[in-house]
Amino acid sequence: MTGDLIPGATGANPATAPVDPDLVVSLDGVGVRRSGTALVQDLTWRVELDERWVVLGPNGAGKTTLLNLASGRLHPTNGTAHVLGERIGRTDVNELRTRIGLTTAAVAERVPADERVSDVVVTAAWSVVGRWRESYDRTDEARARALLGQLGVGGLADRAYGTLSDGERKRVQIARALMTDPELLLLDEPAAGLDLGGREDLVARLSELAYDPDAPAMVLVTHHVEEIPPGFTHALLLREGTVVAQGLIEETLTGDNLSKTFGLPLIVQRSGDRYTARAA
Repeated sequence: MTGDLIPGATGANPATAPVDPDLVVSLDGVGVRRSGTALVQDLTWRVELDERWVVLGPNGAGKTTLLNLASGRLHPTNGTAHVLGERIGRTDVNELRTRIGLTTAAVAERVPADERVSDVVVTAAWSVVGRWRESYDRTDEARARALLGQLGVGGLADRAYGTLSDGERKRVQIARALMTDPELLLLDEPAAGLDLGGREDLVARLSELAYDPDAPAMVLVTHHVEEIPPGFTHALLLREGTVVAQGLIEETLTGDNLSKTFGLPLIVQRSGDRYTARAA
């Protein structure tokens, strides 16, 4: 999956940038506490420019907290978090967020049901949901429609968003996340709620994106190994806010590691570049 991408934002502030310029996300001993509860603790994690990460773990493992840190929507209670060379807590997060593509259920729920599909995508250029009085040039409009086409929903550009199936909405949301040509793409359970056909179609689309050398660094959160697209290179396993294992995907997605992550004996099988897991 390739596209004529709009040039991204300028480089990071050298005063706050990590030492390694290839690092997209750099968390060092990060902890997040809310109301006395540790959501994540002692988390150290690195994402490089050409990497595609999947983050797995049960409910309450800290996956959403991790994405909120990586998107600049949450500050760490302790430790340091750098995203795209900027230190969270010492930078303008509103500017930083324009360099990050994000799909979450929270963003999707804000989209008006009567919004035209092409407008759902193009409004990302102004970081708004719901088109109002802002104006867009032909380049923006063309890019929005091209991204919809790349994700297999180009024919729906003039439909109302509320008339789409769950699978179609997910692809529109990803097109929106790519609208600003982000340097980092964060996907929070993009296949949740899809039937088998919808899931497999989406996995194939994300796999094309993962293999595209011009695509941004990617982080995908899921509960299920079956939803990992081919082309993803690394895995991070979380349980109760701590890291169980992380590293290259083929070395990390083992039965032993997933059993520790989900708290029951699991057997993991690999067929080609796809994974399945079941109780032992």
